[in-house]
Amino acid sequence: MNITELTGLTGDTICAISTPTGRGGIAVIRVSGPQALDIVQQRWQGKPLASMDSHTVHLGHMIDSDGETLDQVVLTVYRAPNSFTGEDVVELACHGSTWIQQQVVQTLIDAGCRHATAGEFTRRAFANGRMDLSQAEAVADVIEAQSRAAHHVAMNQMRGRYSDELKGLREKLLHFTALIELELDFSEEDVTFADRSEVTALAREIHTLIGRLADSYRDGNAIRNGMPVAIVGQTNAGKSTLLNALLRDDRALVSNIHGTTRDTIEDTVIMSGTLFRFIDTAGIRQSRDAVERMGIERTWQAIDKANIVLWVVDVTSADTSMADDILTHCEGKVLIAVLNKTDLDDDVAARSELNDLLPEGTPVVAISAKCEADIEALRNLIVESATLPEVASDAVIVTNTRHYQALVRARDAISRAIDGLESGLSGDLLDQDIRECLHWLGEITGEITTDNILGEIFSHFCVGK
Repeated sequence: MNITELTGLTGDTICAISTPTGRGGIAVIRVSGPQALDIVQQRWQGKPLASMDSHTVHLGHMIDSDGETLDQVVLTVYRAPNSFTGEDVVELACHGSTWIQQQVVQTLIDAGCRHATAGEFTRRAFANGRMDLSQAEAVADVIEAQSRAAHHVAMNQMRGRYSDELKGLREKLLHFTALIELELDFSEEDVTFADRSEVTALAREIHTLIGRLADSYRDGNAIRNGMPVAIVGQTNAGKSTLLNALLRDDRALVSNIHGTTRDTIEDTVIMSGTLFRFIDTAGIRQSRDAVERMGIERTWQAIDKANIVLWVVDVTSADTSMADDILTHCEGKVLIAVLNKTDLDDDVAARSELNDLLPEGTPVVAISAKCEADIEALRNLIVESATLPEVASDAVIVTNTRHYQALVRARDAISRAIDGLESGLSGDLLDQDIRECLHWLGEITGEITTDNILGEIFSHFCVGK
C-alpha cells in the first residue's frame, strides 16, 4: 500500500476557505491538486495561469458560471512540488464578505473542485513528503498557540527540530539492530561482531535520549495547554470567588451555600507571558451525598494532575480538619496557602495554626477574593512558582500526548533490551525489543502508521488547513 492509499487521498483537486469563519477585510481561499490551475483558469479574468511562474502574485477578477464578476482578487500561484501540499496550489485573496467567500468557493466547485475535508491540505503535505507526521501535527499547534512559549515549541517542531532528534535515535537503533543481526547471521561460526559492553553502552545512550524526550512532556503539556493550577479547600472557603478574581470574569457560580460546586470548572489566562489553566474544584468535606462525593473525588484527581495547588482557607472559621488529606495529595506539588476573607476577619490565631500544619517554606498569602484585595500579590506568587523552562530557539519539548505515549513504549522496549544484554539474552530476542522500539518512534513521525491514526489526527484540524 502506497502513502496515497494509506492516507485516504484520491488525487482530485480540493478547495476551501483558509481564513477564519465570518466577515473581515479579506479572506483567503486555497485550491490544491493536479487540476488547480486549469479549474481556477475557468473562473479567472486576468493573466493566463499557464504563463505564471511559481510564487508570483497577480491581480484579476473571479467570475461565476454565468460570467458575472464576483470580486476583484489577488491570486498567488505555487507550482508543484514547491508548495505547502507538494501539489499545484492557487490561493485567492478576495474581499471578506461572507457572501463573496461562499460564491467564490461555489464557482470553483462548479468548475470541478471538491470541498476539502478537515486538515486535508496538511494531510496532502504529509502524503507528498513535504513534512513528516510530527511536523504536520505542529501546524495545528502553531495555529492554536496561546503563548510565546507554546509558539516557540510548535515552530521548532514544524521546522523539523523534533524530527531530527527522532531521526538520530532511529539511526542509532538501526546501527544497534544491524550489529545484532550480523551476529545472528554468523552464529554457527561462533563469530561475534558486537561487543556486548559496547552495545549495552549504546542501548543506555538511546534510553537516556528517549527518556529525556518523554520526561519533557510534563513541561510541554503545561506549555501547550496551560500550567495546571488547582484551587482546593473546604466548602465555602471562597474558591469560586478566587477563580473569578484571577480570571477577571464571572466564570464560576458563587453562593454562600456549602457544596455549591459539584464538579471542576476550568479556564485559562496568560500571566507574564505564561498560560495558566486554573481549575476550581468541589469543596472538600465528609459527605454522604453521592453526587458531592463524586465531585470531591474529582478534586483529588485535579490535585494529582496539577503543577501548582492553591489551598484556600477561610480565616473566619479556619477549619483545618481535612488538612492531612489535602497535604498528602499535595506532596511533590508547588503548594501555596491562601488565607481568604481578610475583609471579614484577620485571625492571627488561624494563621499561626495553619503555619504549624504547612511544610516548611510553604508560601502563605492573605487576600480577600470578594474585594480582590492582594490578588495581584497572589498572581505574582503564582508566576514566580511556575517552573516552566525557558524555551530556547532550538529547544525540543514534547507537547503531544500521542507522542508521549509512543515514547514511553519505546523507552520500555529499550529497557527490556538493556536487561537482556545484561543477562546474556540471545540476539534474536534482543532484536525483537529493538524493532519494537523502532516501531514506536516510527509511529510519531508517520513512518509506521494506520489510516485510523491519520483520520483521528487530521479530524481536529480546521477545514482550510
